[in-house]
Amino acid sequence: MFAPLVVTLRQWMGKTEFNRLRGQAIALHSQTITNFCKSVGIESKQRQGLIRLARDNGKRLGFLA
Repeated sequence: MFAPLVVTLRQWMGKTEFNRLRGQAIALHSQTITNFCKSVGIESKQRQGLIRLARDNGKRLGFLA
């Protein structure tokens, strides 16, 4: 779904800069999930499952192309 946009953006930015930006976005998203889990009282094992689910959804949608 988003793969063509991701590939075009990677080509435009360059692979190194793109990977740096993607790493920052992934870290921010993981931190948001962690903060949510702490506020709701979800234990770390379930939190890890949510982070894996987010990663798998990103792959399926083409964000990690």
